[in-house]
Amino acid sequence: MASDMTLRSFCFAAALLCGVPAAPAQPCCGPIAPEGRALAAFLDHSGVEHLWRSGWRVDWRTGRIDRPAPGGPEAKTHCSAFVAAIAERLGVYILRPPQHPQELLANAQMRWLVDRGAAAGWRPVATAVLAQSLANRGFLVVAAFINPNPHKPGHIAILRPSEKSLAALDRDGPDETQAGATNDLSVPLRIGFRHHPGAWPPGGSDAVRFFAHKVTRWPAS
Repeated sequence: MASDMTLRSFCFAAALLCGVPAAPAQPCCGPIAPEGRALAAFLDHSGVEHLWRSGWRVDWRTGRIDRPAPGGPEAKTHCSAFVAAIAERLGVYILRPPQHPQELLANAQMRWLVDRGAAAGWRPVATAVLAQSLANRGFLVVAAFINPNPHKPGHIAILRPSEKSLAALDRDGPDETQAGATNDLSVPLRIGFRHHPGAWPPGGSDAVRFFAHKVTRWPAS
């Protein structure tokens, strides 16, 4: 009897360890609402993979090249122009040309969000979890980093809805869509901001910060 019970106990333990799959990690930041799915689809159709190309001067609204040869003023990266264009299409104002040139615009957008963003409907978001949660609900959420050197560019990107786990969020940050040194439809913040030491993880005075704005106008598909 004892040996039978031992065998059954062993088989039960083996089943737990080997035969039963582990429960999937729960999403960190709630389900993706219909508005969040609309935001994801909108970003997926932005054309950012082939527009707002680094090294070329572009029309900030469309991301199309507006100079026949690469290089020249305002031709490095276009993270801030992409954010401004997406915000405009959603009926949201963020600092943009002609109020500020494209050069060093990301730094200026960060300062504007801190100093004047509230008057335009932007609100600071305290944590990455809350930022990802708001993106999942269809808010326009930006992650912004101001370069400590005012003569060098910062970075700004748009958070996209994601059902990632809390462990993945803690390690890699929210998911985002961006133009920049590389243009990505979906990339973790840790990778998207990798050219800016100190941006992630948050905590220092020079780390990435989040701001959110409610979207009330969705463009016709």
